[in-house]
Amino acid sequence: MLTGLGRILNVQIHSERALMPQFPPQPNVKLVNTPEYREGYSNSVQVRVSVWDFFLAFGTLRQQTPEEVEIANFQGIYLSPQQAKALMHILGQNVAQYEKAFGEIKLDANMAGAGGPVN
Repeated sequence: MLTGLGRILNVQIHSERALMPQFPPQPNVKLVNTPEYREGYSNSVQVRVSVWDFFLAFGTLRQQTPEEVEIANFQGIYLSPQQAKALMHILGQNVAQYEKAFGEIKLDANMAGAGGPVN
């Protein structure tokens, strides 16, 4: 049996819940790799942007001579603008956690500001 105070608290809790936005329950996520799934190492990513999407070209950079660098691209991925922004946020969070655990990631001064044309 609820006392008078218990009934008042119960009513307040229910009325506050009614004001909170209702979100659908999160589904269980099952990750499955297709037969085509491959992992690879990339030390080069080029980004092209259009109105409709972002294109990331992953490759490996090799210094052939002091004057020549070769980039061998092996995978291209298209992302929607929404997925690109989500990727930016999750990478930022993971880089911050990495630097907190292992120290600041130093960028090569020659590569830090290097930017190519935006397509």
